[in-house]
Amino acid sequence: MDINVFVANFAAQMEEIDPSLVTAQTNFHEIDEWSSLSALTIIAMVDDEYGVKITGDEIRNSQTVEDIFNIVKAKKNV
Repeated sequence: MDINVFVANFAAQMEEIDPSLVTAQTNFHEIDEWSSLSALTIIAMVDDEYGVKITGDEIRNSQTVEDIFNIVKAKKNV
């Protein structure tokens, strides 16, 4: 898994934000557009793109895009 590709996939889910503004260190909870619907969109993207199930609690307990990447990577390698 490549973190840059993951960040691009994550950013693509945020329709109202310039994707170039999203980095691995972005605190996604601080994105104005972020909502519970955004979380569901990310859950669906991770399932579709990576074949991994993540939970709302895992997203709530994460701060950065990299945190989500690390959860996905750990589950993918299991």
